[in-house]
Parts: sequence; structure tokens; C-alpha cells
Amino acid sequence: MIRLVALHDRLFAAIERAAEPWLLGLLARLLFAGVLFGYYWNSALTKIGEGLGGVFAIQDGAYWQMFGEATLAEYGYDASQLPLLPYDLMAVAGTYAEFLLPILIVLGLATRLAALGMAVFVLVQSWVDVTVHGLDAASIGALFDRLPNAAIWDQRSLWLFPLLYLVVKGAGLVSLDGLLRRRAALDAASAAALDEPGPLRGGGRP
Repeated sequence: MIRLVALHDRLFAAIERAAEPWLLGLLARLLFAGVLFGYYWNSALTKIGEGLGGVFAIQDGAYWQMFGEATLAEYGYDASQLPLLPYDLMAVAGTYAEFLLPILIVLGLATRLAALGMAVFVLVQSWVDVTVHGLDAASIGALFDRLPNAAIWDQRSLWLFPLLYLVVKGAGLVSLDGLLRRRAALDAASAAALDEPGPLRGGGRP
């Protein structure tokens, strides 16, 4: 039995050593790209105008999605009457974050910060869906209820897991972060080699 346990531990320790530097971070980003990237990209597109110039024109639909009908009703359903703080600022920040953060995650650039921002985005989105848009109990769901298809507790919990993994562990070797880190390590090693005293430097004998 002891030998079997030792064999088990050696086997899975070898798998962990081989996979941890690159596999899980890559899979988390691929999962995000395959499941959520298109969803958030299309969602962001509904918040801006058409054409290249439309990128700088936040549409009324963005305000409805973020703040709900009741808020717009207070201002006569005219989004231009909403005050800069907090509504305009939140609409602009939320729209561009919905474009930028998924791109950074897929590329593996500033991954921990991007994944943290995306996790916060998902939490805020879920809170808005429940409190502003009034999702029903079936759509909200509950944990440990044997039903895996609720939009909030079930789906959003699974959305958060790869993001939290990226926050804690990073994107891994197969990413722009990994490439930049390796480049920085090579530069540091080169600089250290130049600074290290040699036979003809630092007063050593020739």
C-alpha cells in the first residue's frame, strides 16, 4: 500500500511539474476565448455606434443595460441628461473594459490585472442583472440545488473560476506575459554578466 501511494504521488507530481508552467494558464485562456470572448465582444458592440467613429459614441442601450429602465425614466428616457458622475463615467468605463479586458486575457498580457478586472466585471454584471433587471428566481438559481443551468449562480460561478485561476497563477509560459518575463530575465542575466568581475575587470590579474 505504501508503495502504491508513493507511485501515485510520483506520477502526479511529475504531471504537475510538466503541466503547471504552461498548460493550465493556457487552457484557462482558451476556455475564456471559446466561451466568453465572443459574448462580451458582441455585448460591447451593442453599446457603441456604427463605423469607426462609433467607437467614441456610447449608445443609449448601454445606459439601459447598465442602469435599467427605472434610472432612465428619472431623466425622461434621455441618456444625454444623465449626470457625468456616476452614470456617464461608468458607462464609458464599462463599455471599453468589455472590449479591452477580454483581449488582454486572450493574449496573456497583464493577465492577472485583466482577469481581476474581468472577475469584478462579471460580479457587477450579475448584481445588475438581479437588482436592476429583476431576473426571476429560476434564472438566479442556487448552489447545491442539483440544477446546473441557472444564469447567475451556476453559469457565472463557472465563468469566474478560470478568471480566478489566472489572477492567482497567471497566464503561464505560453503568453505575452511569459515572453516578456523571459526577455526580462535574459536582459537581467546579460547585465549581471557584464557587471561581474572578470580577469581583465575589477582589478583581477590578467
